Amino acid sequence: MPLTRAQAYEASDDVGRSPTALPTLGDVIAARFGRRDFLKGALGVTAIMALPGMAAAQAERPAPVAPGAAPGPGTPAAGADVPASRFVFPEVPAGVDERHHVADGYDADVLIRWGDPVLPGAPPFDPMKQTAAAQRLQFGYNNDYLGYIPMPGAANPARHGLLVVNHEYTNEELMFPGLGRQDLRSVGFEGMTPALVDIEMAAHGGAVLEIRRGDDGKWRVVDGSRYARRIDATTPIDVFGPAAGHPRLRTSADPSGRRVLGTINNCAGGVTPWGTWLTCEENFHGYFGGTLPDGHPEARSHARVGVPGNWVGWARYHERFDVGREPNEANRFGWIVEIDPFDPTSTPRKRTALGRFKHEGAFVQVNRDGRVVVYTGDDEVFERVYRFVTARPYVPGDAAANRDLLDEGTLSVARYNADGSVEWLPLVHGEGPLTAANGFASQADVVIEARRAADLLGATRMDRPEDVEVDPKTGKVFVMLTNNTRRKPDDTDPANPRGANPFGHIVEMTPPDGDHTAARFTWDILVRCGDPAIAAVGATFHPATSRDGWFGMPDNCAVDHMGRLWIATDGNSARRTGRADGVWALETEGPLRGAGKLFYRCPVGAEMCGPVFGPDDETLFVAVQHPGESDESDPNAPPATFEAPATRWPDFSPRMPPRPSVVAITRRGGGKIGT
Repeated sequence: MPLTRAQAYEASDDVGRSPTALPTLGDVIAARFGRRDFLKGALGVTAIMALPGMAAAQAERPAPVAPGAAPGPGTPAAGADVPASRFVFPEVPAGVDERHHVADGYDADVLIRWGDPVLPGAPPFDPMKQTAAAQRLQFGYNNDYLGYIPMPGAANPARHGLLVVNHEYTNEELMFPGLGRQDLRSVGFEGMTPALVDIEMAAHGGAVLEIRRGDDGKWRVVDGSRYARRIDATTPIDVFGPAAGHPRLRTSADPSGRRVLGTINNCAGGVTPWGTWLTCEENFHGYFGGTLPDGHPEARSHARVGVPGNWVGWARYHERFDVGREPNEANRFGWIVEIDPFDPTSTPRKRTALGRFKHEGAFVQVNRDGRVVVYTGDDEVFERVYRFVTARPYVPGDAAANRDLLDEGTLSVARYNADGSVEWLPLVHGEGPLTAANGFASQADVVIEARRAADLLGATRMDRPEDVEVDPKTGKVFVMLTNNTRRKPDDTDPANPRGANPFGHIVEMTPPDGDHTAARFTWDILVRCGDPAIAAVGATFHPATSRDGWFGMPDNCAVDHMGRLWIATDGNSARRTGRADGVWALETEGPLRGAGKLFYRCPVGAEMCGPVFGPDDETLFVAVQHPGESDESDPNAPPATFEAPATRWPDFSPRMPPRPSVVAITRRGGGKIGT
């Protein structure tokens, strides 16, 4: 069976373009935690990777524990005195079906779906008569990051604000009738037309929505809002920071190197304390086709980020995506973009000082000295965790002082040491190996080729670093590491606890005295993911975790205002884990540290994205992406298409395809989520 679109994206994340001579995080974990942990898990991981999938392993689950018997991994003994959890809700049963599920006592209401109106004049969504003109006015496809920004001057800012939404990518086989997958080698985009490509381009980017919670407790999009906006792959965007105007960003259409059309593959993001939205360009390489001329000076740089990826057929009709015609266009993507959601006439800005790579997230933390710290991951196996520290402090209430705060500062990359310390290595031109002798003539070259700069500095090669967020109560920094099936026992140190890591893990970093600008942190592992009832997996969830409460493939996360961690996953399926993706609560402190609990479950084929809490913690907004895909881990699953999706969530109408949607989760009768 061909890869699904989500699996193709994951396969690209699983390539691993980082030089193999550098130490991986697995090597460091092995050195820190020793051979005992390795013997508990590594051989089992080898065994589990040999199985056709997690579903096959489910048969190995132990029987329920009899009264008085010793519990197995992940199973508390009958009658055991289990400490009280900080998460109070009836757990959702794990599983996979065509609907979504939320804990009893909660409502999960669809706020907006692909094709719903955003701007005035948007026509009703008609999947049989789509146009680019209509899509530019409608909600885009594959909603990912969500950010809530309270409305200034609102009577209750927790019930009235702006929701900013990323639109990451498109599934043409689910969007368009009679088409099917187009990125397969056997198809080669033959079914794509200029009109269909333009619809895809219009479905990318992001949206700004004004939303309000009514007296009935339901959230609704405010019709005719003056803040409403759609951003897509053709929106003019200015370039700021050290790479602005550099010759490597100049093209025939933009000889200045300072004005880019569009933003693409917008995955996770962040919100700044001065009220702007940061949207992150992740797998930008997939949008480029063609062949770079032999000996071209960008060949090494393109190869390091995987350009051209040939995921879409845009290069057929838009020569800027053909690297043979415009070799510098790819250098204009892979950045973090800052947008003012309160001014729909403003021009977004690509902030190049934060580096160019496959950004997953941009969590913004104001340090105790007023400087702003931005944490971000590079979402591919063997890539890194980064931090940016502004040169100047944030000035509350001074828009002019904060306007270009992200253009000056220091970008660093993390090295995790065996003694439990984290070193932040500055990516600064002229320091260490980042010199002209190694191809870095300026700071512009350093940020354009941030991955290669990190290689030379010896930063730790991680297992797909995705979201990075900070606990507002403890100051701890949580790093989601989704998985890394490329890291195998025979190419790592023998003491590596998981020589292959199909289910991922979560790293916890602690800045000294809460100083997020410090040169050294400490680190630990919060949890290794997967089914703890199968010893081969080597998972380390707390024994109080139920059979529904463990998860694999942590991706995005959210820390609520009470300091509780919630995990969104990407890659669970009936065959891999026997469960759909969803949102799990995870204990981080106290005697239950490492205990998971399932709160919300996606429909089949969907990925869980964008969890964000409202200011009062009474609403959890989530983004359900690509519902209806077939089970990518099942070779016998039929391919999902517009006519035959795995589900027709959320409309369940034979006239409607599945539609990526934003869901607002609230507690019936009011109150904080999970209390």
